[in-house]
Amino acid sequence: MLRPGPHVPAPRLAPHADTVGDLFRQRASRSRARPAVYEKVDGAWTPITWGAFYTSAAAVAFGLRETMGLAGGDRVAILGPTRGQWGTYDLGAQLAGLVSFGIYPKQPPEAVRYLLGHSEARVVFVAGNDELETVLAAAASAALPELRAIVPWTRSLFEAHRDADPRLRSPSDFADTRWADERIDASLAAIDPEQPAILVYTSGTTGPPKAAMITHRNILSFLRDTDVIDFYEDDVTLSFLPMAHVAERVLAFYGRLDNGTACAYATNTASVLRELGEVRPTIFGSVPRLYEKAYAQVQREVAQQPEWARRVFDEAAQVAQEMAAYRVRGKTPPRWLRLKWALADRAIFRRVRAAFGGRVRLSITGAAPIAADVLAFFWGAGLPIYEAYGMTEATVVTHANLPGGHTKLGTVGRALPGAETKVADDGEILVRGPYVFAGYFKDDAATAATVVDGWLHTGDIGAVDDDGFLRITDRKKHLIITAGGKNLAPANIEGAIKNRDPLVSHVHAHGDGRPYVSALVAPSPLETLDFGLARRLVDEEQVTRLTEELFADPTSRSAALNEAMARVVGHPEFLARVRQAVRDGNERLARVERVRRFRVLDRDFSQEHGELTPTMKLKRRAIESKYKATFDRIYDEEGFGAEP
Repeated sequence: MLRPGPHVPAPRLAPHADTVGDLFRQRASRSRARPAVYEKVDGAWTPITWGAFYTSAAAVAFGLRETMGLAGGDRVAILGPTRGQWGTYDLGAQLAGLVSFGIYPKQPPEAVRYLLGHSEARVVFVAGNDELETVLAAAASAALPELRAIVPWTRSLFEAHRDADPRLRSPSDFADTRWADERIDASLAAIDPEQPAILVYTSGTTGPPKAAMITHRNILSFLRDTDVIDFYEDDVTLSFLPMAHVAERVLAFYGRLDNGTACAYATNTASVLRELGEVRPTIFGSVPRLYEKAYAQVQREVAQQPEWARRVFDEAAQVAQEMAAYRVRGKTPPRWLRLKWALADRAIFRRVRAAFGGRVRLSITGAAPIAADVLAFFWGAGLPIYEAYGMTEATVVTHANLPGGHTKLGTVGRALPGAETKVADDGEILVRGPYVFAGYFKDDAATAATVVDGWLHTGDIGAVDDDGFLRITDRKKHLIITAGGKNLAPANIEGAIKNRDPLVSHVHAHGDGRPYVSALVAPSPLETLDFGLARRLVDEEQVTRLTEELFADPTSRSAALNEAMARVVGHPEFLARVRQAVRDGNERLARVERVRRFRVLDRDFSQEHGELTPTMKLKRRAIESKYKATFDRIYDEEGFGAEP
């Protein structure tokens, strides 16, 4: 367990800063000897102080401005995993008055070439061998004339490839600590807070990614308005989500500059669950799928227990639902419920909390819907998860459920102090305020279509209740309009089914212009392999190898994995489980929303097949196009698909 400081309120610095670099400089000055970052070195969590962090970032700033000759506003790219070093390069660019942006790992050369070319990046910092080879392939042609330097994160990586491209530069060129405070002062003073601090490329679900320009003013306004959340000097987080995403970059990383919270960086995605127990964070953020998977895992383990143990769990789950109703409102439950909870805690709940380290007092999720019953279970178990809502074009978060009884499950919370919200006649959520971005880089037409009279058109459909809580239904462009004229939200349909069985990874609802709703159901890799192993459809060596592959890169779906899954999903018991999940999901839906026919795919959706974005969102248009013939057959051919 890491203990970076005393349990006293942490001072917030954003109200006193003008730029991101200025905020960083103030944090380093105030908290110089306190841990900023923990990274695992030879099995031990090793701290890096705010002072050391600042010194390294200032050296990067010197290299960018003095060695490379970059000017204020030039773009700098960072490609690599979520590590302290990623932040060093980012904040070095901020101290130098440059505009930084992240590139998701595991993308093909053509995608990286587009991002580097569109941004006119001058420098790209690259973490590992695979990423460097991707950048070298992307930069092999004359398509990137603005790119001056490709900088490996390590000296050994530079030496191994130094002759591959004349633009390769050693990381030692960015380790000079001679940039004096007065030079940094001058660099920061020259920054206009209304100018972009970062670019964040959208995930590109319907076309090439667009670069959202987020200004220093946007970021600092957001941080100032989140002072409704209390932080303490002994708070610690565990970070693993990609820094190229706006939530990890602004909410988590820049948020720590504001509140001084120390961060342990997970060794890799595969180690997150184990390292939660080592770090024991007090604050933890993740995408909904992690919590849903954890909930599904609990259910799967319970299903394998004797009947008496299943009854104990069912009773505990009911207690959790009852307790959650009090906790989300900040109310004290009656004594009889507290006694029942204490018994359930000894049997079930403390183990659930232990899976997340046992100390989490504040957990945040967003980016996709999460089932209210999943949230209620965790709340009742003593692990409060606060659902939030926002988008890249609004800096990060505009609405959030908050501690102190300001939470309503099934909603994304109330608007933050700086965000003004209204609902258009067609149900679209509009947002106005200091968080609204400066527009899309090199795309005035898209900017004009997105921000109209100061109002950001989010593209999300929702409603605000009488208490001011916002409920998101779906993306406007995703709505299904059936042949009967009914407007349906696919996210609602998909969520109702997806969380009913851990064998289900993704659901894609279809029905635009059709007489009823159908769906594609994609199997979940790990659970499918376990199912197959138990029935000898795959062997133990395969499962071990493919599981290691998945843990090393959870977003990858290799040909070997797809082949193994295909041997499992046709099993009658597998299909029966999926059919039951669809039936159970349908019970939670209105009659017109219910899935009448579905098809189980023999693999999961994947980035490799162009069906998922780097943030694992469904590329709906691509799926509709790729599986058009399948959908046509579902409706045209008797017996094709499956009746739930």
